[in-house]
Amino acid sequence: MAPLGIIAGLGDLPVAIAENAIEEGQGAYVLRLKGFDDPALARFPGEAIGLGEVGGILKKLKSAGCEEVVFAGIVKRPDFSNLKLDVKGVTLLPKVLSAAKKGDDALLRVLVNEFEKQGFKVLGSHEAHKQLLAPEGIIAGHQPTDEEFLDIEHAARVASATGALDIGQGSVVCNGLVLAVEAQEGTDAMLDRCAALPEEIRGSALSRKGVLVKRPKPAQELRIDLPTTGVSTVEKVAVAGLAGLAIEAGGALLLNRRKMIERAEELGVFIYGFTPETGR
Repeated sequence: MAPLGIIAGLGDLPVAIAENAIEEGQGAYVLRLKGFDDPALARFPGEAIGLGEVGGILKKLKSAGCEEVVFAGIVKRPDFSNLKLDVKGVTLLPKVLSAAKKGDDALLRVLVNEFEKQGFKVLGSHEAHKQLLAPEGIIAGHQPTDEEFLDIEHAARVASATGALDIGQGSVVCNGLVLAVEAQEGTDAMLDRCAALPEEIRGSALSRKGVLVKRPKPAQELRIDLPTTGVSTVEKVAVAGLAGLAIEAGGALLLNRRKMIERAEELGVFIYGFTPETGR
């Protein structure tokens, strides 16, 4: 069986995908992007390579016998003027720069299209590791109250609106008040901002209120950058005094689900998978 090619950034996601591919007998070949090179990935077959070495990435994946490829992990947008490019990278650069002006989704589509042109099947993280996908309904903690459901529905609408503008994938709402929307800073930093707000508008450990919602952007390329949550997300939700975390069922990833559930139960917050049609 051809090994799964993983183009990897930082975080637990590429590790989970590589481990799963090996457990299922497919095997994994991991290209660790320089500057986003997570030491936890060094134990897998593969090597480190520059972000602008597009030709080198394609060549190494083909040499390793990869037929399927997945992009996984955190990679911040680079300074294109200082990016070291190989010949293929130089050829692709005009398309990349043009797409970058239109937002992250357009930029990612350029990369996906190029890999498909080279004969690779590009998988989403949820396709490479199906157990990561968020289910519908209660995942941990209590059933959201009617008030909390109203916050979930409102936060889902807000995240959809900002996502349509390619701003972010998350928002925080408490008693109908929008406390924060996610942009380039990411979910953790957004929750840190919420934790700095007055307790009377966000709740506390003794009186939890409000929710964090994560969902894909409308018309998002789901094979790259699917919303991802983990144990740290649960912990920061709790620190911010929120009642829980709601993610779109079938549209977000749960990393280390068992540990997320355990931590949510310990901290007294819920995790809920809402349906995109109803928000419940």
